[in-house]
Amino acid sequence: MTPEFVVEFAKQAIILTIYLSMPMLGLGLLAGLVVSVFQAVTQIQEMTLTFVPKIIAVFLGLLFAAPWMLEEITSFTRRVIENIPLYIR
Repeated sequence: MTPEFVVEFAKQAIILTIYLSMPMLGLGLLAGLVVSVFQAVTQIQEMTLTFVPKIIAVFLGLLFAAPWMLEEITSFTRRVIENIPLYIR
């Protein structure tokens, strides 16, 4: 295993991690933005009001994206396991 291979392998793993986390982070950001606008309009400055919509949005996003995320992780793992003989040379 060359240093270039290790760097490329780590790069692929990091890209997959970012790719899988982006929908949940985006939903949390969107929910936070909506709640912030609501708080600014109504002048309700309750800190706990922001957490519940974010948690619900991320949970629903995870519920709907879980099959896709599992497929992506499974295919990455399958590629890694299938290429083990090439890695040990």
